[in-house]
Amino acid sequence: MTDHASPTTHPSSLPSSAGGASAQSLPPWVVLPQEETAAEAITAIGDELALFDDWMQRYQYIIELGRTLPALPETFRNDAHRVPGCQSQVWLEIVEQDGAFFIGGASDAAIVQGLVALLLRVYSGRSAAEIEATKPDFLNRLGLVQALSSNRGNGVLAMAEVIRTRVGHALN
Repeated sequence: MTDHASPTTHPSSLPSSAGGASAQSLPPWVVLPQEETAAEAITAIGDELALFDDWMQRYQYIIELGRTLPALPETFRNDAHRVPGCQSQVWLEIVEQDGAFFIGGASDAAIVQGLVALLLRVYSGRSAAEIEATKPDFLNRLGLVQALSSNRGNGVLAMAEVIRTRVGHALN
């Protein structure tokens, strides 16, 4: 499954949506965008998930994506960075640079770590306006919320809302 996209830490160039940020000046634990826009990332994720015959294979793919997520430092694994509403522990840290918001994250559960990787692929490296415009209903369109347990489905929606809320607060 290494043929598929995985979160990127430091490519030689960032998409133009990354607000002119330099990869070399960002922390190594943030996810850099692979696609130009959040919409393109959502489409790419949908295309990748469609390659698999069933949800067990998709879950395995999501778990593998989580394994590629850059390690979030222990200093961010605390209550101030914890995402409420998740069955598993999830931590997020957001840094702003040149008008773009870059996100790092982690979870103590393999499948949730993969869901974090998917969300960061969509939201990390985007402007506040693009993050605000990217409502988490794409998770329903991809079939993720329906395929997960009720608690995990609610948790992934909560993660997306926390990202959007924290970016909104960072602007104020």
